Amino acid sequence: MRNPRIRWAVGAVALLSLSLTACGGSGFDDTDKADSQESTGPASIKVLIAASGDVEKNAVTDAAGAWATKSGNKATVTQATDINQQLGQGFAANTPPDVFYVDAGRFATYASAGSLEPYGDSFEGKDDFYPALRQAFTYDGKLYCAPKDFSTLALQINTKAWKKAGLTDADIPTTWEELEAVAKKLTTGKQVGLALGDTRDRIGAFMVQAGGWVTNKDATKVTADSPENLEALKFVQSLLADGSAKYPKQLDSGWSGEAFGKQKAAMTIEGNWIAGAMKNDYPDVKYKAVPLPAGPKGKGTLAFTQCWGIAAKSKNKAAALDFVKAMTAKDNQLTFAEAVGVMPSRQSAQADYVAQFPQDKPYIDGAAYAQAPVNVAKIDQVLADFDTGLQGLPKADPEEILARLQKNAQAVVGQ
Repeated sequence: MRNPRIRWAVGAVALLSLSLTACGGSGFDDTDKADSQESTGPASIKVLIAASGDVEKNAVTDAAGAWATKSGNKATVTQATDINQQLGQGFAANTPPDVFYVDAGRFATYASAGSLEPYGDSFEGKDDFYPALRQAFTYDGKLYCAPKDFSTLALQINTKAWKKAGLTDADIPTTWEELEAVAKKLTTGKQVGLALGDTRDRIGAFMVQAGGWVTNKDATKVTADSPENLEALKFVQSLLADGSAKYPKQLDSGWSGEAFGKQKAAMTIEGNWIAGAMKNDYPDVKYKAVPLPAGPKGKGTLAFTQCWGIAAKSKNKAAALDFVKAMTAKDNQLTFAEAVGVMPSRQSAQADYVAQFPQDKPYIDGAAYAQAPVNVAKIDQVLADFDTGLQGLPKADPEEILARLQKNAQAVVGQ
């Protein structure tokens, strides 16, 4: 799993094929159908979010209320039950919400279908968003939407287990070789050195550290079967083979954070969302987060992000854009960070964020070398198949896994 919190839709929502021709109700009235002209006067916009729970929904609703009071407009915030399905139905029926969360993994599919308003290039202060996040929401050379927040991966270390193994701060791994060494030293009869998620959303970080990825930077060419990606998978396979790393299911856990919290693993690789799970479910486990070790080609991590999408068919685009400007303002981003635990997508908010949450510095520093999700339309099933291959990595041929990914992805990308 990418992220145990549904809010990312970056990981908690299953990989399903989007049907832009779906029928049925979208949850939005037909009376809101967009026409060729934008409405004038005070606007009433509909906002669809995939929140992690009431805390996030309330934070967005409160911010929307403040915007409405200031602007004279109205915003109705709805918590999605299945945002992918609801957006698909809304687009098909020409009754989409005006503003909505867009997961980076779904973005290209929506953009390629003409469902999104490409407002990003003219968005005020767009250069303040981290480059990796802007890249995540760029399609066909256009920046479509403003990143609303993000997270990255870091290495979490159980400080008690670390000390018990005779390790100090000087032993914190900064390379693959050092990670391998401490993982072995931390592995005992009751505890594995490293719990590692069994999908691209964790193992992919090693691909980035090796200098590889599924596609080139602008997602025009598939690069899955590269020597760099092979080196990464072979390294992960070696950790699994010697028993110093295990997948969550090998540790009777639903995700790596659970294995780490139950102290079945001395280290894990997760995003800053793990803090909530540790605080709520494992408050007695002491740990700290450090940057992921660098690979042969340097530092690398993965970014998980969403943007504020505006429907191309919205008849309230001016109000929708003004709403997005308010939601992505530095002060609001910091408010959301405090309430929900997300990291601001604006670089200008970084210092304030780190001052308030110093323990998250390894995560937010990762924005400088993070890789966003694969930015290709309708590639969901190909990536799901890749995840299946990675789940069999302990006994599979990494070269065959990558060759299959290369072939399947090329069929989608066309390169």
